[in-house]
Amino acid sequence: MEPLVIDAKGMHYTPLNKMIRAAVASGVKEIVLNNVLGQRFIGNGLRGDAKIIINGVPGGDLGMFMSGPECEIFGDAEHAPGNTMDKGSLIIHGSAGDAVAHSMRGGKVFVEGNIGYRGGIHMKEYEDKRPILAVGGTSHAFLGEYMAGGLILVLGIGHEPAVRDRGIGSGIHGGEIVIRGDVNDKLLGVGATKVLFTEDDLERLAPVIEEFCERFDLDSSSFLDTNYSRIIPSSSRPFAGKYTWD
Repeated sequence: MEPLVIDAKGMHYTPLNKMIRAAVASGVKEIVLNNVLGQRFIGNGLRGDAKIIINGVPGGDLGMFMSGPECEIFGDAEHAPGNTMDKGSLIIHGSAGDAVAHSMRGGKVFVEGNIGYRGGIHMKEYEDKRPILAVGGTSHAFLGEYMAGGLILVLGIGHEPAVRDRGIGSGIHGGEIVIRGDVNDKLLGVGATKVLFTEDDLERLAPVIEEFCERFDLDSSSFLDTNYSRIIPSSSRPFAGKYTWD
C-alpha cells in the first residue's frame, strides 16, 4: 500500500486528526504529513503499527495516549510530546518544549536536540513497560520531577556540563536519570541522590545509546563509556516528612 500524503498547510487540527485516524483504521501503514505548523494532538490515542512522518512543527501533546505507532518528526516539537504515551515511539529531529514525556507509561521518545522544563515529569513504569526519554542535547530545570519509573538519558552533545539547571529529580521515587558527565550535587532536587555509574549500568543501557545514535546518525562509540552520572530516588517517599505532625 502506498503512503498516504496529506498537505496540512492551513488545516485545523480537528479535521487533520480525523483524517489520520480514519486512514489508520482503514489499514494505511504509512502517513506523510507535510507543512505541519502547530496542529495539536497528532497521533492522539492511535493504536497499531502505523508510521507517521511529520514534516514541520507539530503542536502540543503529540502522541498523547498513543499505543503502538511511530511518529518521526523532521522539525521541532511543542510542549508535552509523548504525554501519557503507552507504547510506540516519537523520533524528533529537532528540539522539544516543556513537559516532554509527561506521565509517559511506555515506549520511547528520542529528541535529537534540547528539551525545555520538567522533562519526564511523572514518568512511570509497570511490569514490563518501562518508558524511555533520551535527549541528545540538554534540558532545563526540574528534569524527572516526581518521576515514578522509567529511564531519562541526557547525552549533552554540545553542552558542558550536560545539564546545568536545578531541581534534577525533584520528588523522584522511581526510575533513573542518567546524564553524561558529572552533575553538581547542588542541582539535585529533593529526594534525588547521585550514585556511581558502573560497567554493568553501561552494558544495560548500551542498547538505548546505540539505538539513539543510529536514529540520528551519530557515532555511538563516543558515548559507550562510564562517563555518566546516575541519579535515583533516595527514598520511595521523598516528601513523607511534609505530611507528619508532632
